[in-house]
Amino acid sequence: MTSRPSLQAELERLEEIVRALEADELDLDRALGLFEEGIARLRGAREHLAAAELRLRQLGDAAGGGGAEVVDLDR
Repeated sequence: MTSRPSLQAELERLEEIVRALEADELDLDRALGLFEEGIARLRGAREHLAAAELRLRQLGDAAGGGGAEVVDLDR
């Protein structure tokens, strides 16, 4: 079983991809490949964030719900 990259690694690679896509000398095939990888990396980062949100909710429920509030940042 292969371990998935950390959220930090996903975000760093996404930044690299964005910089590469902004470069003028990039050919179409390479740009499409980077775009495809970027979509996969974005999906991985969202999975990390969803797992973290779920864990925070579980911790809040375990603590009796008193104190911490989870706010949906996508609103």
